Amino acid sequence: MYSRPGRSSPSRRAALVGLCTAATLVWLAFSNLGVALPTIATELSVNLTDMQRANNALSIACGTLLLAGGRLTDLYGHRQMLLLGLLIFGVATSATAFTPNLAGLVAGRAMMGVGSALILPASLAMIPALFDRARQPSAFAAWAATTWAGQAVGPAIGGGLTTLLGWRSLFWLTAPVVLVVYVITSRYAPKASRRRGRVDLVGLATGAGAALCLLFALTESQQVGFNDPLIIVLFAATPVLGAAFVFIETKAADPLVDLRLFRTRSFTAALIVNLAMSMSFAGTLFVLSLYLQDVRGYTAFVAGLLLIPAAGTILGFNTVGARLVTRHNARSPSLWGLVLVGLGGFAISALLPSLSVLAVILGLLIIGAGLGLLSVPVADTDVGGPPASLAGAASGAYRSSSMLGGALGVVLLTTATTRFGRAEAAPVSTAAGLTEAESNQVVNALTNSQTASAILDKLPANERSLVVGVYNQAFTDGVSTALILGGVIAVAGTVLAGWIWPRTHRARHTANPGP
Repeated sequence: MYSRPGRSSPSRRAALVGLCTAATLVWLAFSNLGVALPTIATELSVNLTDMQRANNALSIACGTLLLAGGRLTDLYGHRQMLLLGLLIFGVATSATAFTPNLAGLVAGRAMMGVGSALILPASLAMIPALFDRARQPSAFAAWAATTWAGQAVGPAIGGGLTTLLGWRSLFWLTAPVVLVVYVITSRYAPKASRRRGRVDLVGLATGAGAALCLLFALTESQQVGFNDPLIIVLFAATPVLGAAFVFIETKAADPLVDLRLFRTRSFTAALIVNLAMSMSFAGTLFVLSLYLQDVRGYTAFVAGLLLIPAAGTILGFNTVGARLVTRHNARSPSLWGLVLVGLGGFAISALLPSLSVLAVILGLLIIGAGLGLLSVPVADTDVGGPPASLAGAASGAYRSSSMLGGALGVVLLTTATTRFGRAEAAPVSTAAGLTEAESNQVVNALTNSQTASAILDKLPANERSLVVGVYNQAFTDGVSTALILGGVIAVAGTVLAGWIWPRTHRARHTANPGP
């Protein structure tokens, strides 16, 4: 139970600002690194696989631990776990700012994910303790708007800071903000008493193991191939661990995921929509940020600005989706929003060869409209729909699908880019005089990185120019193919969710929206 001392409206508003800022920092960190990775690749001499590891470390750690984080906040109090999450997040950002190598970057991002797994459930769950039922929708809307804004403008902020102050500023500038939020939270957030229970560690190990095996296998296979023995073992272990997780959760007294949630078809369908949306959008942003810098030659700042159009239509159509779910139902705006996400990917792919940057802008506007249309209906169904006794588990499953879906989308679309695009240029580089090993290194790197430049500089100037041009064209073709994959994921998610989701015309009250 929460202690409920008398609180003035300014105190409640201050606490809400702290909660919203804490959650926004997570989603900002989730999306701001991708645009800085080409710069990081040049400084740290890393390839595409390394960049995926760095980008996904936060989302994988957070996604696999969110269910446990939600359980811990229920057991030990939301305020206490939010403060602990902020402490972990702040220390991790400070340490990562001074990392000398890729290993430190990946480890720091992973620790940020650990802190995020406590911040997200605690910040959202504390709102009912601060506001009475009549004021809660406005508070939830503020939480949703700020977190969506953090995710949408992340590339622009990341690009601007990288260009002006260097990529390490993404971390050291975050630390003082975390400190301010920590002070606000410790002063104004309500306290809660501890509850009895435990965290299902076996379920956590099997569930996290399944996710890690799949993502690691997809990432590493880009370098060693799908026929590598380790990759085969990892792919085989994924369904085994997944089945073990489901079995354990059905028997556990305190499960991480209460499988009763999935008896409700609308919950399952909305979760599929959220997963497909996260996969398509995160993967699209990642490969486009690489394309704009490596092929088009834009700075990180300009590339970030070119990726921001989705933010405008997300916020604009957010209100449309909220009205539709209130007046009609959540099914239609959720499905049509996911269709728009797919159409945006198809549009960029089709127009990229002829319109280039304009294609990116137009496609992102369409994708943003889809994201805005579906965000509130999906959140209302998955978080606001289940009974209060299952609200914590439902919220954890919803946010886990966002984080893990984003990580999976980055891996899949980057794999498509390299395997169906740049690999086509390998024969040209070998014909120009590179060895097969050198050619493979260039395929898995950016042409402007130190790794690729050191290899390509061995070629005569005219041969080097030819090879770089071929690689850039092949990368463009690969990105176009990857965006088609992103569109297919969105359309397939629409079909599957539409088949599962029952038709209803009953209007519902909107609650707890957020990314």
